Amino acid sequence: MPNERLRAALLQKRVTIAALAEEVGVDPKTVERWVTKDREPYRRTRLAVASFLGVDETYLWPNALSTEQVASASTSEIVTIYPHRWAVPRDTWGRLFTEAQTEIGILVYSGLFLAEDGGVQRLLADKARTGVRIRILLGDPEASQVAERGADEGIGEAMPAKVRSVISLYKPLRAVEGVEFRLHSTVLYNSIYFADDELFVNTHVYGVPANNAPFWHLRRIPGGEIVSTYRESFERVWEGAKPLAPEA
Repeated sequence: MPNERLRAALLQKRVTIAALAEEVGVDPKTVERWVTKDREPYRRTRLAVASFLGVDETYLWPNALSTEQVASASTSEIVTIYPHRWAVPRDTWGRLFTEAQTEIGILVYSGLFLAEDGGVQRLLADKARTGVRIRILLGDPEASQVAERGADEGIGEAMPAKVRSVISLYKPLRAVEGVEFRLHSTVLYNSIYFADDELFVNTHVYGVPANNAPFWHLRRIPGGEIVSTYRESFERVWEGAKPLAPEA
């Protein structure tokens, strides 16, 4: 069976078999066998090919990695673990959003601490104006899941009220082209914040406010699966969420 993913990646990047062979230091006939017979090169070569073509190794050769390799790569995606969200330095948030080149995503129930930060709002607006896609998912204040989270944190009706406050605080940002808002009604086990391949995860713990819960800083690397898992979760929530009405 041919490796159609590798063939498509070569076509998309307008890279010839000869050019790829020269880049990774192999014979062109070897590359041709990768494409036409789905032969798998050694891992060092796989990584070099994936890097040169700008795709993940697991996309080109999904069955190539052993369980041990996947576990090792995934562990390497963990940059830092903080005991609480409040322990994350403010400039760490700034770097996350500042370095984004393609897209930024935020999945929360309210995320009031970000909405109240004028500097973050200006940064997101500036990024959108440069072409970075900004997507923000907030909890639907009418949803039972939001009310339940309020009960879990011991703040009751304050949770839906916080979401409504955030919607109001984001009014200027909602008017910026390239910034999209949606409301979701899912049960969130984590809040997710990402910029390209960098990702923050604020875990949700029963009876513990999000600000006091553990916090993960992750960065995607080839062969790792943790960041991809959270990104896929974000996309599923986004697909099922409803756009926030402009007049809300």
